[in-house]
Amino acid sequence: MNNSLSLKERTIEEVGKLQDKLVELSRRIHANPEVGFQEHKAMAWITQMLEGAGFRVERGISGMPTAFLATWGEGHPAVAFLAEYDALPEIGHGCGHNIIASSAVGAALASKAVGGERRGMFAVVGTPAEEMGGAKVPLARLGVFNQFDAVMMVHPGLRDTVATQSLACAGLEVEFYGRAAHASAEPEKGINALDALILSFSGINALRQHIRSDARIHGIITKGGDAPNIIPSHTAATFYVRARKEEYLDELGERVLMCLRGAAKATGASLEHRWADWRYAALRNNGPLMEAFAANLKVLGRPPEPPDPAEGFASTDTGNVSVVAPTIHPSLAIAHPHSLRHSPEFARAAVSPEGDKGLLDAAKAMAMTAMDVFTDDNLVRRIIANFEEGHRA
Repeated sequence: MNNSLSLKERTIEEVGKLQDKLVELSRRIHANPEVGFQEHKAMAWITQMLEGAGFRVERGISGMPTAFLATWGEGHPAVAFLAEYDALPEIGHGCGHNIIASSAVGAALASKAVGGERRGMFAVVGTPAEEMGGAKVPLARLGVFNQFDAVMMVHPGLRDTVATQSLACAGLEVEFYGRAAHASAEPEKGINALDALILSFSGINALRQHIRSDARIHGIITKGGDAPNIIPSHTAATFYVRARKEEYLDELGERVLMCLRGAAKATGASLEHRWADWRYAALRNNGPLMEAFAANLKVLGRPPEPPDPAEGFASTDTGNVSVVAPTIHPSLAIAHPHSLRHSPEFARAAVSPEGDKGLLDAAKAMAMTAMDVFTDDNLVRRIIANFEEGHRA
């Protein structure tokens, strides 16, 4: 026990030594926002820092140029820290992924400095495009995470909480085809693809009243026509369908398609639809790993709050990781509880003093939890048993 506490004290000290470099990395990524699969600068800065500390770095894993795997050691226990570093269009780092990336680096470097001589492996997995495309989905499908006994990442948020919840999510691309005609001279000869799309939105809006509280449907029109005096012959939209349970997501997806088909039939337009090749799974939190992380947060003076049932759910491709490896996805507050995420306000918080503190505390808590995994065989057994039990449930 005393040895374990000593290791944790040393990890805190190591993150303190790295403080200036980690904050500088976070702010550099923030000042150079790159959208999903375009994060070339961020990936280069992150991997150079890890490589400089002796990590073996494999760039471009799974055929994605901005994905990477950095490892130290080999065998088990094997702990991975997930790095996200993509930004939102226009808003930049309004989700604080600069903090996620830098805290993962800090946790890995501190873990290696303190526990690097022990058996086992530390890793950072660079996962692009969480906001749009979800690189963790193909990475999980290809088995990248199967080698790990514990996977962690910390998301900047509005409250300190360990038991993050998320919704499964599927993307849907929709197109309607009609017949162009002069909108004033010969409207009767046209088939209005925009009418079909608007009817679809109306049908989906009516459907929303009759779906479960832990489900969501939302979308945007990506093409509404070419000119006001031409009956639109082609329109397009993108929808996200979300639900807590995978089975209900399937059911809800079919009900959305019924709205689309009804709109096509009512207007005479033809419908084409494609489900996205990615699908986010709902997050499965690993209980023993959460307990260890929560205890370490308390040591840092940040006792976690219980989940707020009134708080809305988002989706994350970390859910797909949690299906194949024991995973946690805690959140640490960097902004006022009434702040809006995915906003310029939150982007500013991601480089505020509170954001810097969240980054450093996240790195400390993850490294401390990694020391728990590396020194407590019983904890590892409970983590794996909990994971396997979740698959049987």
